[in-house]
Amino acid sequence: MGSYNFFIQSICPSIFIVFLLGYPDLIESAAKKGINTGPVIDVTKHLSFLDFSSNTTPRVNNDVKLLGSAIISEENGCVQIPNHSPTIDLRHLAGRAIYSSPIRLFDPLTETPASFETTFSFQFETTSTESSLNNRSSDFGGGGDGGHGLTFILVPDEFTVGRPGPWLGMLNDACDEDYKAVGVEFDSYHNPEFGDPNDNHVGINLGSIVSTTTINASDVGIHLKDGSIHRAWITYDGLRRYIDVRLGSDGKDSTSKLVFSGPLDIAPFLNEYMFVGFSASTGNHTQVHNVFSWNFTSMSRASLRIPSTETCESKIIVHGDEHGESSIKKAPSSFLIFLAVVVLLLAVLLNLYLNRKRRERKPEDFVLPEKKQRPRPPNKPRRFTIAEIFTATRSFSELQKLGSDTRGVTYKANMLNGCNVAMKRFSTQFFNSHGLDRRRVAKEIKAISRIRHPNLVPIRGWCFDHRETIVVYDYLPNSGLDKWVFGVGVLPWTRRFKVAKDVAEALSYLHSKQLAHKNMKTSSVFLDVSFRAVLGDFGFVLGSSDSTRFESAVSQTADVFDFGVFVLELVAGRERRCDIDGVRSDLLDLAWAMHEREEKVKVVDRRMGSLVNSEQAVRILEIGLLCTLNENKGRPTMEEVVEFLSLEKLVPELPPSRPIALFPYSSTTGLCSGYSCAPFK
Repeated sequence: MGSYNFFIQSICPSIFIVFLLGYPDLIESAAKKGINTGPVIDVTKHLSFLDFSSNTTPRVNNDVKLLGSAIISEENGCVQIPNHSPTIDLRHLAGRAIYSSPIRLFDPLTETPASFETTFSFQFETTSTESSLNNRSSDFGGGGDGGHGLTFILVPDEFTVGRPGPWLGMLNDACDEDYKAVGVEFDSYHNPEFGDPNDNHVGINLGSIVSTTTINASDVGIHLKDGSIHRAWITYDGLRRYIDVRLGSDGKDSTSKLVFSGPLDIAPFLNEYMFVGFSASTGNHTQVHNVFSWNFTSMSRASLRIPSTETCESKIIVHGDEHGESSIKKAPSSFLIFLAVVVLLLAVLLNLYLNRKRRERKPEDFVLPEKKQRPRPPNKPRRFTIAEIFTATRSFSELQKLGSDTRGVTYKANMLNGCNVAMKRFSTQFFNSHGLDRRRVAKEIKAISRIRHPNLVPIRGWCFDHRETIVVYDYLPNSGLDKWVFGVGVLPWTRRFKVAKDVAEALSYLHSKQLAHKNMKTSSVFLDVSFRAVLGDFGFVLGSSDSTRFESAVSQTADVFDFGVFVLELVAGRERRCDIDGVRSDLLDLAWAMHEREEKVKVVDRRMGSLVNSEQAVRILEIGLLCTLNENKGRPTMEEVVEFLSLEKLVPELPPSRPIALFPYSSTTGLCSGYSCAPFK
């Protein structure tokens, strides 16, 4: 309250005094800033490129600015996007070729766009280097062959390269909702999520890659990808705000066919000066976009600014007449401002003195509690956009695929900041087949993303756009544990024992936070750079649970059961479903059979040789079998499992023979998932 009273009692009156003294001067200054306009003139700009060869157009390298993968082909005398070179991977490239100087396309005084007309010849050249792998991959929701297409653009800067794929090089990550751009696209790829009618259409884009108007080019007999050279004519009437787009073949006797004609207001999407040119891009499918010739003419209205009739006497200093009218007018204003500053300083000093006296009398009334600043956690989980996901995974390319399971596919992703992450894309079939609610899954993802533990893979974010459910994890280059346990190499026993302890501690920590993993298996365990085990690939929901009531009751005990099977696989070096002496067997059946015959040591992976601690390995096997007991017949909690592994607590004695039923849940639920769903031998 002391600081507030100080502001109200001293600062506010002083500011009010200064405002009253300076207000007349502000009004006078504003009045003098009026702009006197003169006659209206036409500002015309004309560009002409018969071709883009430096032999016929010597200034082409100065007049055309190339961005991204755009080049000028001297051999063909054209602009090429992308560079058609056998040494360059043509996938996921974008480029722009724009006139190097801005052109006036908008009159801010009358808010009228310029009129312009342009014509250019272009060709879509099919590449021969496109592999069958490219044909199997699919760009952002699309379909068809070839690249994405060419766009005639009006853009506000000469630095933006534009994003590849379905964005046609027109827009970029840096573009926000206020990014001003106009484009006429000649699109040769079908992206239904952008409203494309097919893979052979013309679109008009205003500040967005989603076209305001799309026209099927096949309706006028034009096929953009037929390999021939086409010519486009675009005419815009700024006063009427009306556009005509025509297409035809290139040649002396060619006739144009009207593609679109109608009203179009581009004024909200223009700055006074814009850059004009072309952009194009490729995705998983490729083609080369050639522009062979280009003419452009614009005409905008502008009003000349004429000199003001005022003499600006207040800005003229007359040294010879100290008693002139100008000095008389200026002196009172300067004196009053000086006086206001003195009054303000006196008020501040007086208020400080009074506040100090009050604090000395009642210090307890003025003690403010120290405000604690909550530091923002580093790498705080966040929402990723679908555009970031598609760019990072190269439109879910097969080359980025790390693995898959019944829940979905995991991809390696390269973020724009250079970081590598892993992205789990849950399949629609998984949700539909189990009747799962995406909102419940999203809630679980956000809850687990707040958890941090040395043996848990951090969740970096999520994406729920376009009915997608995607989770972003840290990327671990050493891959999953299944590659090390079931692969060609042999993981030593000391490392396996440490892995079991690490995973048990991770699950115990999750359960202490009233959460569960719900997808515990060998492929969900990863090794970091120091070969420490970290648990990731969370399930978030039980794969076969149709009831949230049942799931909340059994999910943690299901984790314990699955951990028991995981331990058996870790010690035996085999998957649960494996061939033993040429016979398809169940590892859990084998472990219990060896326990009944007191020959559990035969389950231990023989590839580890004599370096294995047999007594320790048998102890771990017993803990694993203990975890597969019914929950009301001795199945431990993960907290107890950690104590068993750390030798802090004796392992309870197993029953001499295998129980009648081994399920992760109580018989009242009738549910099973994961390892426990397979029939017993």
